[in-house]
Amino acid sequence: MSVQKEHRVVVDYGEPAVTNGISVFDPEFDSHFAYEGDDLGVHYTPEATTFRLWAPTASEAKVLLYPDWTSTFAEEMEMKRDQGGTWTFHLEGDNKGIGYTYKVKVGEQWNEAVDPYAKAVGVNGDRGAIVDLAETNPDYWTDDKPSLESPVDAVIYELHLRDLSIHPSSGVSHPGEFIGLAEGGTKGPKNIPTGLDHIRSLGVTHVQLLPMFDYSTESVDESKLDIPQYNWGYDPKNYNVPEGSYSTDPYEPTVRIKELKQMIQTLHDQDLRVIMDVVYNHVYDWYLVNFNKLVPGYYFRYKEDGSLSNGSFCGNEFASERKMARKFIVDSVLHWVKEYHIDGFRFDLMGLMDVETLNEIRRRLDEVDPSILMIGEGWNMDTVLPEEKRACQINAARMPRIGHFNDGLRDAVKGSIFIYPDKGFISGASGFEQDVRMGVAGGIEYDSKLRQFAIEPVQNVNYVECHDNHTMWDKLVLSTEEATDEARRSMHRLGSAIVLTSQGIPFIHAGQEFMRTKNGEENSYKSPDEINWLDWERCAAHIGDVKYMQRLIQLRKEHPAFRLRTSAQIKKHLIFEEAPACCVAYTLRDHAGDDASKHLYVLYHAKAGDTTLKLPALGTWSVLFGEEQVEELQADQIKASGIGMIVLEVQS
Repeated sequence: MSVQKEHRVVVDYGEPAVTNGISVFDPEFDSHFAYEGDDLGVHYTPEATTFRLWAPTASEAKVLLYPDWTSTFAEEMEMKRDQGGTWTFHLEGDNKGIGYTYKVKVGEQWNEAVDPYAKAVGVNGDRGAIVDLAETNPDYWTDDKPSLESPVDAVIYELHLRDLSIHPSSGVSHPGEFIGLAEGGTKGPKNIPTGLDHIRSLGVTHVQLLPMFDYSTESVDESKLDIPQYNWGYDPKNYNVPEGSYSTDPYEPTVRIKELKQMIQTLHDQDLRVIMDVVYNHVYDWYLVNFNKLVPGYYFRYKEDGSLSNGSFCGNEFASERKMARKFIVDSVLHWVKEYHIDGFRFDLMGLMDVETLNEIRRRLDEVDPSILMIGEGWNMDTVLPEEKRACQINAARMPRIGHFNDGLRDAVKGSIFIYPDKGFISGASGFEQDVRMGVAGGIEYDSKLRQFAIEPVQNVNYVECHDNHTMWDKLVLSTEEATDEARRSMHRLGSAIVLTSQGIPFIHAGQEFMRTKNGEENSYKSPDEINWLDWERCAAHIGDVKYMQRLIQLRKEHPAFRLRTSAQIKKHLIFEEAPACCVAYTLRDHAGDDASKHLYVLYHAKAGDTTLKLPALGTWSVLFGEEQVEELQADQIKASGIGMIVLEVQS
């Protein structure tokens, strides 16, 4: 979430003679001026540094060299026009540590901008930096990472870096920083493990981090870190550089790079993969951003009346379908994989991007490591991009192995996120059973009545809570005024249980394991730390709920029946059983997914009272999970009591 400024300006799109009369808005522009090389940006060696900038509408271009970060004087070096609308400059000698920007003349206007391909920047990202990236690697830096056979084996834990450790009881010595997440042995109230040790103890496989690329100074000013500042970071400034406010020194360009790499290596060493939340659908300020200064008009979408398309609700959309915009996104993703060993990407408002771009990213990632995850918000947004080109749920069939968040299951479980008083399945509303079954089946076309967007379960991300909207606890407080906190606790546990036992990729929000609250704040993107932090006092008070989440994750890991690889396997082994309103029951039969258990019976019981259900005659049933909900178990029936999940098994 970012707030977009209004700019009442006249943009100079350049002299048509520079591009042989071809407008930047002309569909033919790409065929004449797109550049396919892999050397855009700065390339450093101790002997020389080379620069290549794409700016086809510029009549002149310069590199501005700043000797240090405090200098306001720059030496201006003329660039030479080269192929594919690019400009080049060759600088002899060892220029490590020098700052740089580009300056281009477009029409009658000179614009100075940071290199979009900059891999290092100084404080607040206002200048690129020439660095030797090899020197930023930790002493121990390896491509080795935790194994992952299938995306459905993942258990994703979504986290904001500052949230994890900024609470005064976190026990972390570098709160709010990259290296704070890399600290082990930290303790909180009642001597509970905090930080990395807490995450590790849950059994999750992936840590998904809210944006950690360099974002807008208007959100967090890196020169004023002595003042508490907070933002989620969904306002991109320099896409290929880590955010400086998460480092111990935002002024020195290499520090943020070194510390992020050290954090990633530590997480890998702790058997955790890292997913990066990326925001390629819009920029923080269309008028001031480097793209628009260098090639005005090219990188954004426009309506027929000339205004910016605004499906992002942030004032602009990045035109991913244009060749050089697509190239930048693909190059950026590959940079994070190759330089930082990132293991996955969550695409913010993915429905604003185009199908071809997402598929090209998937293709290029497969060349590096097919186990790298791609998931995103596949919402069908209001954009000028034609619907058939949008990377949204309705086009999921054209994007194999790219996951979409399942908002259908989310709203079925806890009620509409937009209508606060609305109840869902876990809070006692009837009529949501079929929607819950769709999520259980992994969002695939299970039959004529149960069908969502997924072709295969790897395309389905199940969740009931994330950084957006109310936490599940806060939603329950708003929608169940008559309930006690103890009843809400049971509802909350059931919501998490549904996610961890459904087919597809499970996703949980940091703090969900201890009933995280933001004190009723729905959109906390710039709220104070006190609203957003992980409250370790609350964690200590809810240690039983943390252990419940640990058991859920362990149950999923121990039983591959909950992690079936294909839609064919789901249709073969998953059978929905007869159940009354406010209950969903199903079996996973015949060693589903080579499970050690011959059969599993799962019951989601969203009723406060007792319910007796008939059991399928498949053998002798025994309780595997949720024994506290089992009032009575007989050969052919079960009596369930209270809100919660029960899992039975027939052993081999």
